[in-house]
Amino acid sequence: MNNNNPILFVGAGPGDPDLITVAGQKALAAADLVIYAGSLVNPAILNWSRPGAELVDSASLDLAAITGRLIQAWEAGQQVVRLHTGDPSVYGAIHEQLIILRERGIPAQIIPGVTAALAAAASLGLEYTLPEITQTLIITRAAGRTPVPEGEDLAGLARSRSSLAIYLSAGQGPAVAAALAGAYGPESPLALLYRATWPEARVVWTTCADLAETLEREHLDRHTLILAGPAVAALRSGAITPKSKLYDPAFSHGYRQTQTPTGSHGT
Repeated sequence: MNNNNPILFVGAGPGDPDLITVAGQKALAAADLVIYAGSLVNPAILNWSRPGAELVDSASLDLAAITGRLIQAWEAGQQVVRLHTGDPSVYGAIHEQLIILRERGIPAQIIPGVTAALAAAASLGLEYTLPEITQTLIITRAAGRTPVPEGEDLAGLARSRSSLAIYLSAGQGPAVAAALAGAYGPESPLALLYRATWPEARVVWTTCADLAETLEREHLDRHTLILAGPAVAALRSGAITPKSKLYDPAFSHGYRQTQTPTGSHGT
């Protein structure tokens, strides 16, 4: 075994092949083996792979099979990429893979990617962190087959009245609706983004009260991000919100001193 190349865990981005990072693109172009999440990664992203590279869909593989292929290829001296959707650190299930590799003394490196919450905000023209409105973005999911820890229930997080990007929860419309309505109000708007940046991307607006019915009517039971909170509401209503002090001429900081009013000599 004489392979000094780490196994690369690469974030594929939200779907658009152009939204993979330069580092991720270079990793795919050099890889001998790419194991990708076929149910989530846009197949067009695999076009960045070099001709002749082995491409393996992990959708039907369990943890042992995936890590076994990674280890076998690495021990054979190959350059190996494990390609995840979005950013590997957000619902990527990479922790257990990395533990197995560390136990074998195999180096691994993560190349980040654009997660769906950021791509969704870009497509909407949304800023999650509006001055004096909310300065916090919470990425979370509703409890389902995978539970959430105590203290992270959706209703409790929503009570912070922060911006919420809710992943992996479109199949639980009634529960999500109840949790959000209690904090934001039943008429608070929600943005539903299906496959943000993919060719078939869709944006559907609804309210907390109508969420469950909208999800069912629009057949949105997966691959859908739910955005909630006062920043989303401000975008939908077109409300004028307080301006950031960052560009206020009367607000000085380390890179800009307070400007002297026009026509004044400072005396």
